Amino acid sequence: MSAKRAKATAGTPAVRFLEARRFAHTLHAYDFEPGELGIGEQAAAALGIAPARIFKTLITVIDEARLVSALVPVHRTADLKALAAAAGGKRAALADLRQAERATGYVKGGISPLGQRQHLPAVVDASVRTLPTVLVNGGRRGLQIALAPDDLIGALDARVADIVRPAGAI
Repeated sequence: MSAKRAKATAGTPAVRFLEARRFAHTLHAYDFEPGELGIGEQAAAALGIAPARIFKTLITVIDEARLVSALVPVHRTADLKALAAAAGGKRAALADLRQAERATGYVKGGISPLGQRQHLPAVVDASVRTLPTVLVNGGRRGLQIALAPDDLIGALDARVADIVRPAGAI
């Protein structure tokens, strides 16, 4: 990452959140280009990192009342029923984009689980425990933050549960 790019990325709320709490992390910037690939898949390809290590942040609504961040590998699909149960509810749905952006302070493609405007409870897929490091969105398109799974869980005070659909499930 160039010095100019590194300086530009240091100001995101997600980065400031980790720095203030002294969590070890590294920044991984790439050139974001809108296209056919999803944002997480594009990050994986651009950075040469397995998609299983990059976790997308989905803002969900539990029981039509509570917002919860769900973190799942970018190549997998969230199991909303399992997420609802892990969050202590009966039903889960994806929040609408305006609601997600308003609650987090981030825009689509740049929603980070860290440094959100409104601290949302978080549930991280259990596959996180099998990885040495994971990457999450850094608060803008084209920026990922790598950190240890236990640091991610601790920073978010997150629950860990199996919240992805089995491979091949529709």
